[in-house]
Amino acid sequence: MSDIVIPKNYKSQLNLYETQVAIKTVKDFFQGLLAERLHLLRVSAPLFVDPTSGLNDNLNGVERPVNFHIAAQGDREAEIVQSLAKWKRYALQKYGFQPGEGLYTDMSAIRQDEETDNIHSIYVDQWDWEKIITKEERNLETLKETVRTVYKVLRKTEKYMSIKYDYIQEILPKDIFFITTQELEDVFPDVSSPKEREYYIAKAKGAVCIMQIGETLENGKPHDGRAPDYDDWALNADIVVYYPVLDIALELSSMGIRVDKKALLDQLQKAGCPERAELPYHKAVIDGELPLTIGGGIGQSRICMFFLRKAHIGEVQCSLWSDEVMETAKENGLQLL
Repeated sequence: MSDIVIPKNYKSQLNLYETQVAIKTVKDFFQGLLAERLHLLRVSAPLFVDPTSGLNDNLNGVERPVNFHIAAQGDREAEIVQSLAKWKRYALQKYGFQPGEGLYTDMSAIRQDEETDNIHSIYVDQWDWEKIITKEERNLETLKETVRTVYKVLRKTEKYMSIKYDYIQEILPKDIFFITTQELEDVFPDVSSPKEREYYIAKAKGAVCIMQIGETLENGKPHDGRAPDYDDWALNADIVVYYPVLDIALELSSMGIRVDKKALLDQLQKAGCPERAELPYHKAVIDGELPLTIGGGIGQSRICMFFLRKAHIGEVQCSLWSDEVMETAKENGLQLL
């Protein structure tokens, strides 16, 4: 199912050529500053993995990964990655990274079950990053400090783009507001939809860090789905900003301190999939063979869309859209790449 919203009086301030130049400008500045502030090294990463390894991200547990068979390897099955949340821990160990050091990479994925709209596409591009921490750093303050660092990079990027392009005005507040999913429900007890609660808090604060996603709330439901085997549900967070072009809450980044043995076993049990503990990746976590880490993903098209004040993600990335969406965009001057 596809949907598209055309904001009233919207008009792109850049033509297609200028947009491509601006996309590169955003990406070059942001990733360079992010790597500097978080002490990250860019590395190469896989586009596909062995499904029996347990390395693929299960996201909410219902999405179907895209798969194919390799003729030269006896029709061996492979899966396109949905994110690199688990692979990154292996890479940090394999490449000999030390505490305080980390990596980042360009991750491309196909999410065939995604319901597409102005901010969702079946093509996903993000910076996946991961950093080694010590046992003593595995706490809430480490999470918050990392969120503040990423947010400062976002603000610096907005300032840089506002200098390069006159039509871009700075809208991100100086500080990001922290709140847990349970606190968010307590603030808006009469709002049943988690996405509506995110919208109200983002509009009120401008930028918000929503923490503890995945655990069941007092209303008996989780705020949102979260795979049980990478983030620790007590130590994860999403960076969400208010986006006036579409009048929405826009998630720019998802991150978290990764599971240790205790968190992994507990969350697998709560998610009803304890058998996953037998997979190679999960065994490595349980046996303490992988480093303790913090990491996340930052949507490349999302931040380009936000910083360039675009109305549709198709204006900053190449994907496939329905005939109806293509026609509506054309009729309203929306320049899909």
